[in-house]
Parts: sequence; C-alpha cells; structure tokens
Amino acid sequence: MAKRYVSIWFRYLTTDWFTLRQPPLKTLPFVLRASEHGRMIITAVNAIAEQQGITRGMALADARAMIPSLQVLDDKPDLSDKLLNRLAEWCIRFTPVVAKDPPDGLVLDATGCSHLWGGDIPYLQNIINKLYIRGYHVHAAMADTIGVAWGVARFGNTIVIERSKHIDALLHLPPQALRLEPEVVERLHKLGLHQVKQFIRMPRTSLRRRFGNHFMMRLVQALGQLDELLQPIEVPELYHERLPCLEPIVTAPGIEIALQQLLEKLCARLQREQKGLRKAILKCYRVDGKTEQVSIGTHLPSHHVEHLFKLFQLKLATIEPSLGIELFILEAPVVEDHYPQQEAMWQGTGGLHDVRLSELIDRLANKIGIHTIHRYLPDEHYWPERSFKAATSLQEKPTTYWPDTPRPLQLLKVPERIDVSAPIPDYPPMLFRYKGKVITIAKADGPERIEQEWWLQQGKHRDYYRVEDEAGNRYWLFRLGHYHEKIYQWFIHGFFA
Repeated sequence: MAKRYVSIWFRYLTTDWFTLRQPPLKTLPFVLRASEHGRMIITAVNAIAEQQGITRGMALADARAMIPSLQVLDDKPDLSDKLLNRLAEWCIRFTPVVAKDPPDGLVLDATGCSHLWGGDIPYLQNIINKLYIRGYHVHAAMADTIGVAWGVARFGNTIVIERSKHIDALLHLPPQALRLEPEVVERLHKLGLHQVKQFIRMPRTSLRRRFGNHFMMRLVQALGQLDELLQPIEVPELYHERLPCLEPIVTAPGIEIALQQLLEKLCARLQREQKGLRKAILKCYRVDGKTEQVSIGTHLPSHHVEHLFKLFQLKLATIEPSLGIELFILEAPVVEDHYPQQEAMWQGTGGLHDVRLSELIDRLANKIGIHTIHRYLPDEHYWPERSFKAATSLQEKPTTYWPDTPRPLQLLKVPERIDVSAPIPDYPPMLFRYKGKVITIAKADGPERIEQEWWLQQGKHRDYYRVEDEAGNRYWLFRLGHYHEKIYQWFIHGFFA
C-alpha cells in the first residue's frame, strides 16, 4: 500500500493557547516575550500583530514603537512541546501513528486511514475543522511523502496532493519548503533559485558539493527516494483494532455494540495466529478530547469473544461518554500462544485445565479484584506456617506433596494463645478458652509432633491435636514444648471445615 502522510502546521500555536484562556486577546494584537542576551525578544505573535508587521525574533522595543497598544505576555518554558504532546495524543483518533514536528507541527501517517472518513479530502477537512473548533489556526496538507506534505502545508495553496503527484506539487514550492537551514535558503535565493524546479534537475554531485549533505537528504526525502522514519508518541500495539464513529456514541448500548465488533475482529485474528490475549484495554476517545479507558485480564490466553465481552461488561458502566465518543480502540498488550487442547473421549473434563474454571476466575477477578483470589501449593517445609506458597498461575505444578495427615482449611497467620484444661498434661485437652468463650471438647485425635527446622531457626517442638467440640466445630491446637517442662503453652493454629 502506497504511503500517505499528513503534515499539520499550527501557525500560532502558543498564542492560540493564550487566547483560549483569555478570550479578550482574540481581538487585540499581542505577543509573547522572553529574555535573550539581556534584551526582550518576541518569541510568538498572534495573527493580528503579524498583519501589522510584527514578526518573531523582533526586539520588543521595536514592536512597541510600531504598535503602542501592543499586548505583551511572558512566554512559558516548554509550552510548545507540551501543547504538541497534547495535540498529538488527541490526533490518535485519526491514525495510530502521530509524531511531533517541533516547534509547531505534527506529522500523521495516514496510510489506510482516509477511507474510513470517505476519502482523503473529507478526512483532512475533518481534522482541520475539529482543530479549528478547538481554537487553533491550522494549515494542513496530505501527500505521498512527509517532505512534500510539510512544504505544501506551509507554502502551498491546496490540502491534498493526489497520489503519485507529489513531485509535481514540489516543483512550484520555494526552497524553504524542503526544511533547509536559513543559510542554505539565503544562498539559493542569492543564486536566483527561487523555486525547487529551478535546481531539482541539476547534477546531484554539484548540489551536494555546493549545499551539503543535509540539503541532498531533504531533497531525496521529499522526492520519496529515501524513507523518513517517524517517532510516534505512542507505539501502537501489535494486536489492536480501531473503530471510528460517523456520529458520536453517547449510549451504553452503542458502546457495547462497538466493543462487540472490536472483539470479533481482534479475536478472529488471534485465533488465526493461534494466540490468546492475557490483557486487553478499551480506549474511548471523546469529542471533547478526553480519553476514557477500561482494562481486563485473564488467567489463561483467550480469544473467546463472549467471555471477554462479559469481562468488559463488568466495567463499561465506569465509562463516561459526555458529549460522545468518536473513536474506539481495542488493544491487547499481553498476548501468549494459545493451542486448542484435544480431549480424549475416555477421559472426563474438569480440573485446573478446564477452560470454564479459568473463565470463572477471570469474571471474579475482574469484578472483585485479582488479589482476592488465591491458589496455594505445598512448599518444602515442615513448619505449618511455611508449608505452603501462593501459586503464580493455574498452570504452576507443585514441587512436593501435601502432608498425609489432614490440615485445616483456615490457618491463622500467627498462632494465638489459649487456656487449656487436660486430665493429664500429655493428654488431649478437655476444654479450652478462646476469645473469652469456653469450648468443651467432645473428640480429639493426636498428637502429631512437628519439630522446628533447625537449619532455619532454633526452638521447641509442637504437639498438634485435632479436636472437635460438642457442636461439631473442629480446631487445630498444639502444645509448645514437653508437658514435664516447667513452662509450656497451648495455642490454636487453625480451623477445619
């Protein structure tokens, strides 16, 4: 596909920004100033001041002599760069690739985008109109190369150069349209070369020797003989889909329809490539320039449209469309291989590899939070507090086995002291007091002795008992140390189901 680029020139970028915040300046000549080498220099002018002869770089004293009523404001450091960043992010609704062109421009890679707006002219006119409504004076042009688009936007009288006609458009432009240094432009004019067509057919060796390598690079870039790389402000994800809207979407059903279409396109591609997403982000670009977004995550790679839609549906209510959403983008920043598993007809389904279990966990995690769901595996330790670890995923395999003896479903992080009565010290307890309540024991089993892990720490052993009260509640108790020792203590460590 032939490349198409758009160059946008904000002729009064910073002064337009001040006008938006101080509307009375719209009808007055005003400039921005900054100190340079001990004197005040004009760094930016508005349209009215420019029409009266004020130019950038002029001394402020000279400008005031020409227009006594001239309004003067202090320029802000890095204002131009910040504005270009903001405007570039806003322009992502028109193309995935937007790059800054300091000090007052943007470059858009519009390849394959304009047909969504009905053609090149409606596409570019839409960009210009919306930027004008936002309060910016804009000149823009579209061409096959960045160089021609840049030159036509600033020195031409059209907005769209037809495909393969970029060289014809370049011929009638002045030398400065090639983005040359001021000294080179001045030298060209002194030689009587006031249009590109006057020197474009000269021998390349002569042009390089007289005007330098930078001159030749800009010329061949404009002609399309040398690729010019863009540095987009946001590198588009490898897996993403875009859906521009002819009319702004303001209703929840409209957002759901857009999401459904994006998921179908993205999942169809993932399925063809045997991939599944682990994370997805839905970005909604509003008419007022703001962006709303929601994200989901999955435990296993998935390209199941219905499941992913349900995950997003839990969060769509947080999207505020305001005046309307004009562009939807669905991105999958985390994608993994997804190979369909073949089930043996004599084996039952289920277990940790059951897709339905993973989808259930996804729904719960996206609704109540991923940190509320845990899976544990046995760890290679005897001490109960260390005998398990959190699993990183459903696929993680245990490195050891659970103990043969039963363990409580709920284990306290720190064992709690209890008062115990036993007929003989080394017998199971008959009753114990826990949180002010006396619990009578009906059944007991034990003891199970667990020694300290001497290579980790020194200490007394524990004798554990599984006990059951008269109501059927079961507890895990232990005595710390030997019964014949002068000081020994009882603790509660867990609860059985």
